[in-house]
Amino acid sequence: MNLPVAHPAPAAARFVDILSGRIDGPPRLVEYLVDEAVMKPIVTGLLGRTWADYGADRPSQKAWLDNFIDFWYRLGYDIVRFEAALPFSFAQTSAADETSVTGRRSWADEHEGVIRTWKDFESYRWPRIEDMDFFPFEYLGRNLPEGMGLIACHAGGVFEHLSWMMSYEGLGLALSDEPALVRAVAERIGRLQEAFYRHLLEIPGLAAVFPGDDLGFRSGTLLSPRDLKSLILPWHKRYAAMAHARDLPYYLHSCGNLAGIMDDLIEDVGIDGKHSFEDAIIPIEDFQTRYGGRLAVLGGIDVHLLAEGSSDDVRRRVRRLIDVCGERGRFALGSGNSIPSYIPVGNYLAMIDETLLP
Repeated sequence: MNLPVAHPAPAAARFVDILSGRIDGPPRLVEYLVDEAVMKPIVTGLLGRTWADYGADRPSQKAWLDNFIDFWYRLGYDIVRFEAALPFSFAQTSAADETSVTGRRSWADEHEGVIRTWKDFESYRWPRIEDMDFFPFEYLGRNLPEGMGLIACHAGGVFEHLSWMMSYEGLGLALSDEPALVRAVAERIGRLQEAFYRHLLEIPGLAAVFPGDDLGFRSGTLLSPRDLKSLILPWHKRYAAMAHARDLPYYLHSCGNLAGIMDDLIEDVGIDGKHSFEDAIIPIEDFQTRYGGRLAVLGGIDVHLLAEGSSDDVRRRVRRLIDVCGERGRFALGSGNSIPSYIPVGNYLAMIDETLLP
């Protein structure tokens, strides 16, 4: 294995140009998220650095961010992807998870939302953009190695926060019983995220905006296409326009079967690339056949394969996507979703190493 890269030569401008179709070139690496459970042994073992947790003080934050930069740089990426969110509150549940660095895994409560009535809406403690700490974005933008770019976003999209705050079950009921309340909550979330993006777009070194907003599940969208087009897609259209006004691409990570809104995402919203692919829904090469002339495709190595396959299985799949998707262009290679805590480190590194082979 040829990692870490002996002489990294990141080129964020080339990364963006390949995905835009302005130039041809071999597939570059992309990733959405890498869990600390995977990142930590690479930082301390392969890269030989001292681990630092991201604490409340600036020295510990800088130490964590320095490791974060070196992780992406020495593994051969052109970009560093980072996200952070306004502190929206919502009900959560959790369970033990031996793979997690904290020993637990949490997720939004699907049944009991914190906003169920207009009274809840009025009493909810909405975050203020003035209280958002943009320090990590600014530090990354100022301290990237030459040629690297920052890809950043608000962590969690309008739909995700809407469904977390109202709960997925509560959102479905409210769409029937109190649609004006749903629209008011979405509007408040959307406006706050719009203010976030106004700040983010001032960050130096920003190469692209790459948000996540999971809109689907295996057989369809989580809300009807009609409701998504009314409530959610206009916000992505606004954020994409803000990025485009700065000559920056807007890539979207969104899980699930989005066939019912895919043309809208491309033609109306104006996304420049799609990320998050699951082979059981549509393998990335099939998606590229259908839509690839209209936008970039990112990722593609199914998380199930990364979790359960051998390193040789992973390498064979990487080579297949390089031969098929790479040949067509506008393609960057990485996981189909992200690198969660349960992915074997060896499989993650095999995916990167095979991508970087000449």
